[in-house]
Amino acid sequence: MEIEEFENQLKLKAKELEIELNNKQIKQFYKYMLLLIEWNEKINLTAIVKPEDIILKHFIDSITISKYIKQGKTLIDVGSGAGFPGIPLKIIREDIKVTLLDSLNKRVNFLNQVIEELELEDIDTIHSRAEDAGTNKSYRGKFDVATSRAVANLSVLSEYMIPFVKVKGKVINMKASKLDLEIEESKKSISVLGGEIQEINEIILPGTKIKRTIVIINKRETTPSMYPRKAGIPSKEPIS
Repeated sequence: MEIEEFENQLKLKAKELEIELNNKQIKQFYKYMLLLIEWNEKINLTAIVKPEDIILKHFIDSITISKYIKQGKTLIDVGSGAGFPGIPLKIIREDIKVTLLDSLNKRVNFLNQVIEELELEDIDTIHSRAEDAGTNKSYRGKFDVATSRAVANLSVLSEYMIPFVKVKGKVINMKASKLDLEIEESKKSISVLGGEIQEINEIILPGTKIKRTIVIINKRETTPSMYPRKAGIPSKEPIS
């Protein structure tokens, strides 16, 4: 896809989210797409490889949560993978400081390459499992916002994410639709970890019928020191 067509598609969809993109941001997104396609031939980063799908399902999907992040906040993207939603958010929000966390070194190498090529500032990477980083004093309770597009159950995700957030901070979970049962089953674990569900919003991606559910958790008190548990345990034995 040539940059002119890319610009038209991206700008149009972003405008439906009331987000205006400038020329610098368009060029950064375009370079990001090219790097993603190039690296994806060497390592498995994404199953989404068509430019129009990358625009919608990676870039636009990622920036739908921008309105929930206040000016100048610190954000950790847990299980960032190929950089979603952290890098698209950083492209459109120079005011926030972003940290990308991923457990696979090959993906972290890709993220570092993107950061360098796009000349992004105030953005770091961490090579670690969430359970390990969540007990590290350098990261535990240090962020205003934690977010993730991971596919894990909400109870499991909460144990990964809530420990990173400051008291009065928030966790933004980006999920598919039809979450009623999952949300109900996660309430105990969220409470145990020091959080409470603040709001649940369903959105539709621009120009499609694709639904997304955004679950926002407010951190009301410090997470007990026993959480997160050792790597692998949260997914095998969710808090219940």
